[in-house]
Amino acid sequence: MHHDATRSLRRWTGALSVLLIALALALPASAATEEPDALVKRVSEEVLQILKENQDNPGGAKVQALVKEKVLGHFDFARMAALAAGLSWRKATPEQKTELTDQFRTLLVRTYASALGKFKGQTLEFDPQRKSADQRKAIVRSRLLQPGAEAITVDYKMIAAASGWKVYDVSVDGISLVTTYRDAFAQEARANGVDGLIRMLTDKNATLARDNEAA
Repeated sequence: MHHDATRSLRRWTGALSVLLIALALALPASAATEEPDALVKRVSEEVLQILKENQDNPGGAKVQALVKEKVLGHFDFARMAALAAGLSWRKATPEQKTELTDQFRTLLVRTYASALGKFKGQTLEFDPQRKSADQRKAIVRSRLLQPGAEAITVDYKMIAAASGWKVYDVSVDGISLVTTYRDAFAQEARANGVDGLIRMLTDKNATLARDNEAA
C-alpha cells in the first residue's frame, strides 16, 4: 500500500480495535434489537475496562482469540470488501469475491492486533446516533479521549440485518477505512487485475502474521 494509505490506516486501527474487542465480550441475545448507539457504547465501555485490567499484555493471544472467535459476525465484511474493491468487485468472479472477502477480513483482524498493545488508558464519549430515513442505516459517533493528546473522532457506519446491526465502515477523524483501502486497491487492480489485488492482500497478511508472531 502506498505511504498515504498506510499513514491513514494507522490512525483508525487503534479505535477500530476497541470496538472489535468490545463486541467480542458482549454478545447477548438482545443484540438483534438493541439500538446501534446503545450497543456500541455498552460494549466499548466493557472492553476499555478489560483492557485496563490487562495493561500488562493488552495485545496478547487471549484477547485476540476472543475477537477471532466471536466478533466477526458483527461486521459485514462482504459489504466492506465490495465497497473497498470498487470497480474490481464488479469484475470479480464469485470465487474471487469470496477470496477478496476472506483476505480483507484477515487483513483487518491482523492490522488491529498490533494496535492493541498501544492501549494507554483511553476513554470514550458518545453522541446521539443518526439514522437514515428508512431506519436501515445508522452512524454512531464517538470520541476516543487520550491522556495528553487530542481526542480522536470515530464514526461507525452500521446497517440493520436480521441478526442485528452490522458495521460496514469506520471513519477516524473523517478518514474512512473503506475509502482509504479503495484508493490502494484501485491502484493495484489497475496494474495487475483482481488476481493481483488478491495476491497483494495475501502477501500483506503474511507479513502481518510474521510481525505479530515476532512481537
